[in-house]
Amino acid sequence: MGEQPATIPLLTPYKLSPGLELAHRIVLAPLTRQRSYGNVPQPHAAVYYAQRATAGGLLITEATGVSDTAQGYSDTPGVWTAEQVEAWKPIVDAVHAKGAVIFCQIWHVGRVSTFEFQPDGQAPVSCTDRKVSPQMSFDGRLEEFSPPRRLAVEEIPGIVDDFRKAARNAIDAGFDGVEIHAANGYLIEQFLKDSANDRSDEYGGSLENRCRFALEIVDAVVKEVGGNRVGIRLSPFTDYMDCHDSDPHALALHLATKLNDHGILYVHMVEPRMAIVDGRRVVPKRLLPYREAFKGTFIAAGGYDREEGDKVVSEGYTDLVAFGRLFLANPDLPKRFEVGAALNKYNRMTFYISDPVIGYTDYPFLD
Repeated sequence: MGEQPATIPLLTPYKLSPGLELAHRIVLAPLTRQRSYGNVPQPHAAVYYAQRATAGGLLITEATGVSDTAQGYSDTPGVWTAEQVEAWKPIVDAVHAKGAVIFCQIWHVGRVSTFEFQPDGQAPVSCTDRKVSPQMSFDGRLEEFSPPRRLAVEEIPGIVDDFRKAARNAIDAGFDGVEIHAANGYLIEQFLKDSANDRSDEYGGSLENRCRFALEIVDAVVKEVGGNRVGIRLSPFTDYMDCHDSDPHALALHLATKLNDHGILYVHMVEPRMAIVDGRRVVPKRLLPYREAFKGTFIAAGGYDREEGDKVVSEGYTDLVAFGRLFLANPDLPKRFEVGAALNKYNRMTFYISDPVIGYTDYPFLD
C-alpha cells in the first residue's frame, strides 16, 4: 500500500439535499445484472446492494422497468406491479440499515427489444419505426432486434404516465429517490438524438421538440414525488444502439439548462470515451459546460479510477463520481480507495448470468 494523501477528495463529505448527507463522493453506478427472475427483484439483491452500501454512501439501482412494454432483456427488475414494489422493500431496507442512500433508476428500453419481450408479442414502441442494427454482445454473439412501432402523439402521455407511476411506486417501496434513465440508446434517448428521431411532429425535428418527451417525463415525475427526489442520467456523447447526435454539445447544454426549470436534484452524465495517454486512461473533461449550466448536483461517470476521480472532485469538475465495474468487483470500494488497497478484477463473463451468487455477491472484501 502506497503513501496516502492526508485528504482523499473522493472521501470528503457532500450535502446532496436537506436530510441526505453523504459521507463520500463515490456512487454505485446503475448496473444491469439480470438476476431479477420474471422481472421481480429477488432476496439475493438485498445481499448485493447491502454489500456495497456504506454509511452516507449513494447507490443507484440497476435499470428498472416502468411497464410491461419497457422490457428488452431477460430478468431485469420492474417497479410497475404491487408484487415488484413489495419485493423491493427488503432490498431498500437492507441498504438503509447500513446508513446508505438508494435511488431507483427507472427506464423504458423502447426499440431495444424484441417481440418476445413485449405483451402479446407486439412490436416494441419507439419514436421511430426504424429498428436497431444488429449489435455485438459482450460474449461475441450478434443480437438482433425487432422492428419497432412508431408511437402516435396521443400515446405519448401514457408513456409519460408510466414513468410517473413507477416513480410513485419506487417511493412507496422506500427508495430515497428515482433516477430517470435518459441515456444509452433507450427510449428517452431515442427521442433526444437525431440519428434515431425521424419525426416531423412536435416530438421531432428541432432540438426543443426532440427534448420535449424527456422534459415532460421529468415534469410529471417531479410533480409526483418532488424535485429533491429526482435525478436524470444522460449520455450525449455516446452512440449506443445507433443513438448518436449531430450536435451533442448543443443537446447537452439545452438539457442541462432546461432541467434547472424543474428543480431536480442531480444530473448524472456519461463522459465521452476515455483517452489513453502514456499508457493510462485520461478523462476527456468535456462535461464542464453542462456542469456549469446545471445548478444542482452533478455526477460524472465513465471509466474513472481513483486517481482520476480524486482529480475531478478536487478541481470542482464534478460533485460526485459514479463507479460501475470497479464497484461491481469491489463491494468495499470506498475502503479500498481509503487505504490504497489493490482492487479485485471484474469478470465480464459473469456480468449478466442468472446465478444468484457467482459474479454477484462472491467478490471478496479486504477483510
